[in-house]
Amino acid sequence: MPGTQKGYATIHEAVKHGNVMEMETMVKNGASINEVEEKDKFTPLHAACNSGALECLHWLLWHGADATVVTPKGWSPAHIASIRGQDACMQALVNNGVSMSTKDARGSTPAHLSAAHGNSFTLNTILRSGVDVGATDKNGWTPIHSACYHGRLGCLQLLCKWGGTPEDTDDTGNTPAHLAASEGHLPCLKYLVSSGVSPMHVLGARNDQGETPKDLAQQFYKDYIVEYINGIEWERDHPDEAENLSFPAHVAAYGGELDHLRMLVENGVVNINERDDKGSTPAHKAAGNGHIHILQWLIEMGASMTITNQAGETPRDVARRFSQLACVKLLGGDPEEETTIVVGEDEDDELDGGNTEGRSVLLTDKQRKESRGRARQKYEELERLLEVAQKNSTQLGGHLIEDRKRMQEIRDKDKTISELEAQLDYERLRREKLEAQLDQYRREIADLKYQLQSRDYNSGDNANVATNIHNSKTYLEQESSDAESEYMSRQRRTKKVPKSKKSYGDDGVFIKRNISAPKRKSKRVV
Repeated sequence: MPGTQKGYATIHEAVKHGNVMEMETMVKNGASINEVEEKDKFTPLHAACNSGALECLHWLLWHGADATVVTPKGWSPAHIASIRGQDACMQALVNNGVSMSTKDARGSTPAHLSAAHGNSFTLNTILRSGVDVGATDKNGWTPIHSACYHGRLGCLQLLCKWGGTPEDTDDTGNTPAHLAASEGHLPCLKYLVSSGVSPMHVLGARNDQGETPKDLAQQFYKDYIVEYINGIEWERDHPDEAENLSFPAHVAAYGGELDHLRMLVENGVVNINERDDKGSTPAHKAAGNGHIHILQWLIEMGASMTITNQAGETPRDVARRFSQLACVKLLGGDPEEETTIVVGEDEDDELDGGNTEGRSVLLTDKQRKESRGRARQKYEELERLLEVAQKNSTQLGGHLIEDRKRMQEIRDKDKTISELEAQLDYERLRREKLEAQLDQYRREIADLKYQLQSRDYNSGDNANVATNIHNSKTYLEQESSDAESEYMSRQRRTKKVPKSKKSYGDDGVFIKRNISAPKRKSKRVV
């Protein structure tokens, strides 16, 4: 079983078999972690990326292995991981800051090699690291040119999604469409045509020799490419005989008009599996345009999804070509699987260590468990060392990032509190000012009321004056009666002989009181 053999001759053999313990022992005994192999000129890092030995790669990167060493072809470890489709190894290289823009002897970056070998997962990792999707090699090829030349539809779609330009030309004026046509990659050519400004804009481009994609297809005997381009040119030259006049069901499916399509089928106007002049059914049209509701209804009505058109494509193949992943999934395919093309790998290859495409070192469950245990042990050890280093730095007067963040948070909070207190003081002063204004307004209102009452009295308003006099008189009489009753009760309590009571007139006694009515002089009758 690989990984169990002991006593490897070189460190490269230990890395190839994923034996990290044996590799560590060799390094401790004097082996160099940058030792170059005589045959392929591989360093241990190259060997780890080639075989997918992820744990060995982690150990080498942690101990300072040089990731910039290249082979005579100019391949760095990143180039090897791109060729082999070792996505997990590529992620480890990206996480450790290894450059993804290094070019080999032909000027190819890891993105070029991933696109050429159809490793779309690895290509996605490279693109996520921020590389230039339009980088060119010595022939002027971008990664899109490489994908089209080798027929990697999944990589082509991914590169276009990340901002690649299908109209770029190489040093001889060839666009990606020229390369796809010359090599006979019809799915890539169809995708370029469907995603371009117009079909003739893509197919009418000429290189430095004045050749169009059709000319190159004829030159290299790619008859099915020529037939496809002839069909597009015929549609351009015969608009009056377009299929939308003869196949209304196809037009409805193409435009997503479910009600119209249902009416045609249910009334027997057309057959649900009717083919047009190119062998396409309504399902082909709906799948190519992503009308998933049309596809669902066609499936429920029993439409066949295995019929092929003249290009040999089923509805699922058409959906895949136009990147309609929801339709691909509905028609029974895995979108990731369908848009990823991997060559040179057997279907029964066992993927291990997180790699998604390339063949990795095969480990038993026990070896994987031991590998995870070592990684966990290393993590705990580093956490302990980090804690000790932080304490030592604090004792020496240093400030940790956490301390600086905490102090910044405290300063921010203090600033916020000061701003709120200043705002509170401002609101308090504003309130006092408003209260003073309110008191002033109340005094003015009282003065205005008094002036109004005086004006009413002086103006001879008899009704108001009579009312005021009557109210005042009633009030004074009541007060006089209450005062007299209180006086008599006090006299009885003191048991004194009452004095002769003075005689008053009928008018009684006027007692001066504070009333709102104007004051009047009263005569006291004795």
